[in-house]
Amino acid sequence: MWDAYKKGFRAYLQLEKSLSDNSVDAYLFDINKLTDFLQEGNSMKAPGDIELKDLQQFIKWIGELGMTAASQSRIISGIRSFYKYCSIENMLKKDPTALLETPKLKRKLPDVLSFEEIENIISQIDLSKAEGGRNKAMLETMYSCGLRVSEVVNLKISCLYLDVGFIRVTGKGDKERLVPIGNAAIKYINIYRKNIRIHVAVKPGNEDMLFLNRRGSRLTRVMIFLILKDLAKKAGITKNISPHTFRHSFATHLVEGGANLRAVQEMLGHESITTTEIYTHLDREYLRKTLHDFHPAFKS
Repeated sequence: MWDAYKKGFRAYLQLEKSLSDNSVDAYLFDINKLTDFLQEGNSMKAPGDIELKDLQQFIKWIGELGMTAASQSRIISGIRSFYKYCSIENMLKKDPTALLETPKLKRKLPDVLSFEEIENIISQIDLSKAEGGRNKAMLETMYSCGLRVSEVVNLKISCLYLDVGFIRVTGKGDKERLVPIGNAAIKYINIYRKNIRIHVAVKPGNEDMLFLNRRGSRLTRVMIFLILKDLAKKAGITKNISPHTFRHSFATHLVEGGANLRAVQEMLGHESITTTEIYTHLDREYLRKTLHDFHPAFKS
């Protein structure tokens, strides 16, 4: 009895929602999990007969299977979409997901480097080597502009407007944004281009790529990760460091400095302000110091 519903739901997702095959399969996986639960409990009700208590038992069941809160939340989202489709098609009198609660998700706060730690990492670069000059320009740009690692490896010379202090970045979903770039990053990009990059035999197709490896191809994400890991080790920093750590630190330092969250959202290229809000995780000592410095009741 569920097969006809699933078939209709698949068509709805493909035709009306224009979802990819992978997304459609993920939604159908969620519904299949629900029917697995019903079969196991010998209570194979029709979709229209499912009640809130059945779905609550289902959530308990998937939790006992060892699924994380994030996985449970995704499955519940899929079931909500299924019942939304059923409602649109007038297949049921009441939506059982209306009062269904989603497990609370803990937002994992990323490791953040202080400005001094970032300077320490960058100072470990051996500038006597050609790749050192490139790495200096690259890391200064990453921290100055808060770039994703994919945005760094794909940064083009034609997208540099250094004379006016901006770069054009292509982010997620091929969305472009203009990002201000600091004087230090501009200085080291110019040094790299004039003194180092011109001596690299550029492979065809990579002529416009800013950061190149020794073979004349653009850098890989893994290469940047390894460069950072090595420098952090030399700097004696034991935090979990990745290229994204520089982006997190860029945003955190801006927010701690009092930057407008909308401006930070624009610079990071976040589609939603809620994504940017993770950077408001100012530590207690910072908040305490701010109150002590500026609030009359805290001043001795």
